[in-house]
Amino acid sequence: MNTEKESASKYSSEFSDRIRYLRNKNKISAREMSIALGQNVNYVNLIENGKRLPSLQGFFAICEYFKITPADFFNSENFFSEYLEKTKNTENEKKELISFFENLSIEQVSSILNLIKAFKR
Repeated sequence: MNTEKESASKYSSEFSDRIRYLRNKNKISAREMSIALGQNVNYVNLIENGKRLPSLQGFFAICEYFKITPADFFNSENFFSEYLEKTKNTENEKKELISFFENLSIEQVSSILNLIKAFKR
């Protein structure tokens, strides 16, 4: 039998992804949303990073914030199909990148990695 902590861990990633998806879809910053919910400025970031789950009352507030019902939040027809499509595209892009890199010289790979590191700064 799963403990409460194991169950929460199992689903927290999908929950976090759903909040991030809705927030980005509505072009809202995590800070802005946290403040609008009357929480600490890091509240939404903590949820999205899997470090915290909202209470049931907090979950209802999040649904109200997005003007959706709790059922809409978990609507598998919309969210999970979008999530799986996004994941599938990511996997295809990874495969394409690996294939591309296999045909480059060590110097070319090194140059590309340095460019990527520059973008991360």
